[in-house]
Amino acid sequence: MTRVALVTGGTRGLGQAISLGLQAAGHTVAATYHRDEATARAFADASGIPVFRWDVADYAACGAGLARVEDRLGPVDILVNNAGITRDSMLHRMSPEQWAEVITTNLGSVFNMSRLVIAGMRQREYGRIINISSINGEKGQAGQSNYAAAKAGILGFTRSLALENASKHITVNAIAPGYCDTAMVAAVAPEVLQAIVAGIPAGRLGTPDDIARMVAFLAADEAGYITGATFNVNGGQFMG
Repeated sequence: MTRVALVTGGTRGLGQAISLGLQAAGHTVAATYHRDEATARAFADASGIPVFRWDVADYAACGAGLARVEDRLGPVDILVNNAGITRDSMLHRMSPEQWAEVITTNLGSVFNMSRLVIAGMRQREYGRIINISSINGEKGQAGQSNYAAAKAGILGFTRSLALENASKHITVNAIAPGYCDTAMVAAVAPEVLQAIVAGIPAGRLGTPDDIARMVAFLAADEAGYITGATFNVNGGQFMG
C-alpha cells in the first residue's frame, strides 16, 4: 500500500538512499534538508522527490515544515529520523557549543519530528517511525562523546515510544549502521579507514543501500509485529 514517507536529512548520503529506497517500494516520499541547497535541488530534479528546507533542531520550524509536507502530500505515515551532524572532539577539548549542537540536532530532532507526527498516527491507528542511530551509540567512540550520547539516547527513546504506541498499530524501531561508504567516511585519513575496514568481519564498508533496504523493510505494512527493536547493520563489527 502506498504511504506518505518523510525522511529527514533525506537528500544526500544515507538519507538519499533511504528516500530512493522508499520511493522504489511505492511510497510517496518527501525529503528534508537544511544547508546544501544545490545538492537538494539536484536530488529533487533527478528523483522527482519533493524537498523541503528546515532546521530539524528547531521545534517550531519542524511544525511549519511538516504542515507544508502534509498540505502537499497528505498525512505522514512513515517517518525516518535520519538527520545528523558531527562535531568531533576529545571531551577535554570539547566546547559546550559542540556538545549542544550535536545533542540538539541528532537527538532533539528525533523528539521534534516524532512529537509532531505521533498524534496523527494515533488517530489513524497506523504509523512507522524509524530512527537512525549508529554503531557508535552502542559501543562508544573516542572523540565522539557528543555523537555517541545522542545516538545512544535514540535507542532508549525508540523503546519507550514503541511501548507507548504499540496498541495503536504504530511501530517504532531503530537502525544502528556501521561504517558506510559515504562522504563523511571518505573524509577519514586513508590509514584510519584501512584500520576501520580491517575491523569489520564482512571485510568491507557498508553501502547506503544496505541501510535503505532495512528501512524499506521496517516501513512495510508486513513489518507490523516488529517494534522497539534495534537492528545492527554493520557487517559484524559490533554484536550487541
